[in-house]
Amino acid sequence: MFSQAEENYLKAIYALEIDTGKGVSTNLIAKKVLSKASSVTDMLQRLAEKELVIYKKYQGVKLSDKGRKIASNIVRKHRLWETFLVDKLHFSWDEVHDVAEQLEHIKSEKLIQQLDSFLEFPTHDPHGDPIPDKDGNFTKRKKIKLSQLNENEQSILLGVEDSSDNFLKYLNKKNISIGNTIRVLSKEPFDNSMEIEIDNTQFSITEEVATNLLVKA
Repeated sequence: MFSQAEENYLKAIYALEIDTGKGVSTNLIAKKVLSKASSVTDMLQRLAEKELVIYKKYQGVKLSDKGRKIASNIVRKHRLWETFLVDKLHFSWDEVHDVAEQLEHIKSEKLIQQLDSFLEFPTHDPHGDPIPDKDGNFTKRKKIKLSQLNENEQSILLGVEDSSDNFLKYLNKKNISIGNTIRVLSKEPFDNSMEIEIDNTQFSITEEVATNLLVKA
């Protein structure tokens, strides 16, 4: 059994490894978990003693096979619960993260297997993130930032780079959601803002918004 703090660190390292494709630094982990570098070092030493990470001071850290299996299972539970909350309990996608943070630490494997079956084995959560299966495998979809599209190109919204409450609430106000077809009508050279069209509705978005929307490549 592992503490919630240990599981949260494993999940953070798992996410950073996927982003960077390599071992991650203590500073990156500290930023991810909102903690001091000294506290992160203490935790990494504890995780290394339990053979959950491979850690050498000043050389970064990566998950061991054992640690990666545990981390992917935590991510799996988190994203399944987010899917359940949105699809079955009708939570908004900006409301589910904190609740799923609590539910992801439930230990019953049977419950998670039943939940997965009940949801008909979803491959992605409400934010477009892939859901690992029970073996840690997940479906990768090629995504690019909306800002990379040219004028008169269109694509389907697959996910968001920024899943903060404020950003998701902004998208709700604009009626932007996963699965939307987005057409780029024009791009403003001065500030890289965009005029886009969704469901025959046209409006402008900033460069920051465009870089945080992930569309099918």
